[in-house]
Amino acid sequence: MTPVLVTGGAGFIGSHTCKALRNAGFSPVSYDDLSRGNAAAVKWGDLVTASIADGRLLRDTLLRHRPVAVVHFAAFAYVGESTENPGLYYRNNVVGTLALLEAMRECGVRYLVFSSSCAVYGVPPVIPIQEQTPLNPVNPYGATKMICERMLADCAEAFPLKWIALRYFNASGSDPDGEIGECHVPETHVIPLVLDAAAGRRDAFTVFGSDYPTPDGTCIRDYIHVSDLADAHVLALQALLRGGESEAINVGTGRGWSVLELVEVARKITRRDIPILFGPRRPGDPPALVSDPRRARERLQWSPRYPDIAEHISHTWAWRQSALKSVGSRTKLKQSE
Repeated sequence: MTPVLVTGGAGFIGSHTCKALRNAGFSPVSYDDLSRGNAAAVKWGDLVTASIADGRLLRDTLLRHRPVAVVHFAAFAYVGESTENPGLYYRNNVVGTLALLEAMRECGVRYLVFSSSCAVYGVPPVIPIQEQTPLNPVNPYGATKMICERMLADCAEAFPLKWIALRYFNASGSDPDGEIGECHVPETHVIPLVLDAAAGRRDAFTVFGSDYPTPDGTCIRDYIHVSDLADAHVLALQALLRGGESEAINVGTGRGWSVLELVEVARKITRRDIPILFGPRRPGDPPALVSDPRRARERLQWSPRYPDIAEHISHTWAWRQSALKSVGSRTKLKQSE
């Protein structure tokens, strides 16, 4: 099997992508410091436990495994945390990506699929969002992703590098086979929080902001199933290996769901009452983020297998009920981007 280095491969999206890579005939090598990842999620290849900022270990890993490409997930991804501690995000996300690019240059690795984000757009002037929409991030997390995309373009001018940056929207859901799933420490993702309230693991689900300029006053997001997102990374890698051009590509369904709509779907699936509380808006939260996914269809021949939010919630509910019961404590489950 062809080796591929997956930075952040022990995280939520990274681990699902490792499974998709293995199913596509690649041999993923996860590179993760486990500060926010879970070693138990590394089931489809080797694990190198190290920091993305450690240039020497990056070079040693690239020379030892000789990957054909890198899929780069190793980043912190909490918007609220980024506004409270921007330095942490610039050091990890930007400086870490620079260390990776320098190691790739020294070791002759030419292809990179980058985990970017719709956060680079900030508050978009028009919905749905196209790749040509001006980049204007409103939080440090989005700013770090924008800077990393610029670094990719600059490095591609300086040495043989081909890259695709996948600007994906809200990753959600869990592996339909139940082998891995969505659970973070601390938990900030909306579907696990809603399901925690349904399961009685928290008293209520808090809706942050009820006065946005949306039909029901709550934020609208485009939710992309994590397995569909994993498929997009594999297709982007294959496109680069076939000689595809460097570019940024949105990955989403093109359909937005408000927070209150999501809660109603969760109530129907779980058949549980889900108490809600309304809190103030969170800094850095745009009112609506919905993708225009046409470029992903045209360039990658990608389309979502799970476009309905009900499937995301059903898969996550099934996995969390099983996984949390088996370990006895949700604090033992750690996964991130």
